[in-house]
Amino acid sequence: MPKILQIGGATDAMLARLSAFDITELYGLADAPAWLAQNGAGIEYVLTNGHDGIKPDVMAALPDVKLISCYGVGYDAIDTTTAVERGITVTHTPNVLNDEVATTTIMLMLACYRNLINDDAYVRAGKWEAEGNTPLTRSADNRRVGILGLGRIGQAIADKLAAFNSEISYHSRNQKDVPYKYYGDLTKMARDVEVLICITPGGPATDKIVNREVIEALGSDGTLINVSRGSVVDEAEMIAALSEGRLGWAGLDVFEAEPKVPAELRALKNVVLLPHVGSATVETRAAMGNLTVDNILQYQKDATVISAVPECK
Repeated sequence: MPKILQIGGATDAMLARLSAFDITELYGLADAPAWLAQNGAGIEYVLTNGHDGIKPDVMAALPDVKLISCYGVGYDAIDTTTAVERGITVTHTPNVLNDEVATTTIMLMLACYRNLINDDAYVRAGKWEAEGNTPLTRSADNRRVGILGLGRIGQAIADKLAAFNSEISYHSRNQKDVPYKYYGDLTKMARDVEVLICITPGGPATDKIVNREVIEALGSDGTLINVSRGSVVDEAEMIAALSEGRLGWAGLDVFEAEPKVPAELRALKNVVLLPHVGSATVETRAAMGNLTVDNILQYQKDATVISAVPECK
């Protein structure tokens, strides 16, 4: 039986489709380094996810690995440079989650503008009856929205924002053939918009790209939405700006050291916090699982894949 090293969780449906493989779950091993030293040779496939990826020492212990199939669109936890050098194909699950992440983005934006979490708590605490109506909130319509990273998901977000008559701008490495205003300077875009949505890939190139200067430019009336990676935003600077009123609101699905979320951030009333659930619906996660497995099965069949990461195409 061909061998798979599983890193992180996998659904029952995924494992059922891989029943012809000999699967070992790395995190279920009592002594993973010793096991890898003895059994690493001969493992051809790695099944992982965007959060766990594969650590360099684990990849080095797998001399025969041919394919790393990642459950998730983000793959910054996988060293693709080393993979390419070794002739290892890396795949991920783009497109099948675009609409779901876009919906989560819009949900965060609406929750910030209409003060959803605080108003819900107000009603549950019985304050509506005891103290009367809550203060007026802000409309999410007709807002100037800047998108950091206009890839597939960024475009899906822009499409859904059309329903709110948003004026859309974007910042990315390259200008695209789209009907939105392009900014080569992220700080300038942040100064000109009311909402900044982060949907750029993680990794060294975007580490803390939303820094103090960008946050200051977005300003006290601005709303920051992050559905990309926690590393994209300087979390300490964001917390300070939110606490001091230099940044108005934030809707966050990702964090620097998730699942750990700083107590200072959890205590703020002008933030909406989600536990990295941008694509976490039954339907979308099933589609992601299917594509993750499809890549393995197709590679086993004819050494081709459906959705290689750009570095491996």
